[in-house]
Formats: sequence, C-alpha cells, structure tokens
Amino acid sequence: MSQDSDPIVRVFVFVDALGWKQVEKYGFLTDLLPYRRSIEMQFGYSCTAIPTILTGTRPSEHGHLAFYDYAPTKSPFQAMRFLAPFLRPRGFWRRGRVRNILSKWIKRLYGFTGYFQLYGIPLERLPKLDYCEKRDLFVKGGLAPVKNLADVWEAQRMRYHISDWHLPENENFRVASNLFRRGAVDRAFVYSAAFDALQHDNVGRDEVLKRKVEEYAESIRDLHRALSEGERPFELTVFSDHGMTPLRGTIDAPATIAKTGLKWGEDYASAIDSTMARFWWLTPESETTIRKAFDNFPGHWLTDDEMKRHGIWREDHKFGDAIFLADAGIQFCPSDMGVKPLNGMHGFDPDDEDSLACWLSTVPVPENVSRVCDYFHVMTE
Repeated sequence: MSQDSDPIVRVFVFVDALGWKQVEKYGFLTDLLPYRRSIEMQFGYSCTAIPTILTGTRPSEHGHLAFYDYAPTKSPFQAMRFLAPFLRPRGFWRRGRVRNILSKWIKRLYGFTGYFQLYGIPLERLPKLDYCEKRDLFVKGGLAPVKNLADVWEAQRMRYHISDWHLPENENFRVASNLFRRGAVDRAFVYSAAFDALQHDNVGRDEVLKRKVEEYAESIRDLHRALSEGERPFELTVFSDHGMTPLRGTIDAPATIAKTGLKWGEDYASAIDSTMARFWWLTPESETTIRKAFDNFPGHWLTDDEMKRHGIWREDHKFGDAIFLADAGIQFCPSDMGVKPLNGMHGFDPDDEDSLACWLSTVPVPENVSRVCDYFHVMTE
C-alpha cells in the first residue's frame, strides 16, 4: 500500500448501540467532538446495520436483514435433518449452555468465519433455514459480491486498520492507539460492541450506563492523544448504529399461531425475531388465518411502501412474504431469539426516538449524513 497517500489521517470509531439519547443525556465528549448529529438507524438489528455501515448499501442489496431466512433449497443445514431423532428431549437442547456449545460445533463443522449463534431456533427447523453471516463481514470479500470497507480501502491503496471483532474492545482500543502513535495508518475503523449487550440488560440504569460511557470517553481521548502525537493532521469521528428502547410489553406469537392448527413447514414458515415476525405463506389459507390471529397485537404489518422506504424490499421475498413489526418497546417472547424478554431492545421503527443513532466528530458533519447507510461514503471518499 502507498505511504502517506492522504495527508490527513481519518479515524472512525463505531460504538454499537451508543444512541443519541445516551450521548445527549451524559454529555458524551462534547468538548472533544463538538460536531454532532442524530442519525436515523437502519431498519433491523446490528446484523443489519453492520453490513450497511461496511458497504453503504441497504439490506435489499447486501442481503442481511436478520440472521435466519426460510430457504429450504439453499439451507446449509439440510444434512442435519438426519439428526432429528437425537434432538429430543427439547428441554435439554433449549438450555443456553448447550446451545452455545452446539453453536460453536456447527460453526466449526461448516467453516463459518462470521458470527454464528443458534439463539432459540427450533433445531428441527434448521434444515429449512439459511443463515446470512457465514463469512467474516470485516475482511476483504466478506460481503461479496458487494464491496465492503476493506475492499475499497485496499483498492485505494490506503494503509488501513480495521478492528478484529473477535478481540475484547479494550484490546482493540489499545491496538489502534499503538498504530496511531507510530503513524502507521491512513484510515482506521475501530470497533466496540460491549455497550449493546450492557444496554440490553441495563437500559435506564444510569449508574451502570454512565460509568461505561465514561470508560468509552477515556478510551477515545486516548485515541485522540495518540493521534496528536503523530506528525500528520487527523480527523476523529465516533458513530453508532442505533439506540435502545426499554421493554414495555410482550407478544406470545407461538402460542397464538399454535391455536390456529397451522403447521410450520407445511402451511407457513416463519422467523420470529425480538421485534418482528416474518412469514412465508406456503398455503393461501395460512396468510388469512395468521393475519387475523395478529389483529389484536400491538404493532402492524409493513406495507410494500414501508419496506421500500426502509430498504428491505426484495422481489424474491428473501426476507419474507409479510413482516409484522411490533410497536416500540414490545418484544416477541418467546421468539427464535430466546425465551425471555430483555430489559431493552432495538429493531423497532426507525422513527422511534429511542432508536436514534449518533455521529460525533472533530470536523463538521457532512450535509449528506443523516442515515446509517451514509457513513460508508464518508469513510471511503
């Protein structure tokens, strides 16, 4: 790669789930990063937002909305149907520790290099489901055929650094600081994920969240000091993908669907996430029946226009024939993600004020940055 190909070092720090409301509430780095803007989140979850950040495209193009989709002819897990007799009793296979061990075993067996977790997926359904994050999203070719950040920075012949998501965030901050002190990079993408999990459990608990936000402030100040010790001018930007919405209620979709008598894989297929239920209609009757069963749930069925606005409409219906989105704060529980609700969740309507992301910088915010999908173009310009 070229040496000093750009006189300005540009550093981007991604703090997962550092929402605009938290930034404002705790006065996060107002002195260091005076240029600030609230950002519209990408509809979906972190598994949606990260590919969007890394490519500048939306789910309709990069193909990542939620981890699992109904795709019986494309499922990499088809051979697991032969294990069905051994997947009982169900209670044993639903245990969190057992699921974690099984997830690691499957990941190794299939050679997945991306993040992989079974969550609460019924194992007997796995042979008819596809998983979207088989490859490491952050490395060259990780989102092929769509070009990601590594692809573009490599093509631009930048000396770049992208954090290793496998490492603890403190280690990623330390590695980045050392590189900046040595003047070893032109571009950097520093990744921090721990705040997301912390907020899921502690949303609204200021004594916990404020302490973590202060830790981030010190880590980012250290990055700034390291950059200041170099001989080149620099720009430092911190951004996030979404905020966190407190729990306000739950929906028991599996119990409601069970009362209809419809059979999964025969009449319909579904992927029920924490905030949305996606359906594929295998018989005409299943659509009418399930839509009616959901009449009294707090939420609504997304229209085609909404899906197009959110960047999740696809002609092939990869993400579902229909999507029911819960109202802000309402979680599907139990769901394919787990059997218990979390204190906080994201993945609601992007207009939800708790969902707003943030962009904080040492330099003015570009006028064209208003949504998460806009970050990529600033990082690669």
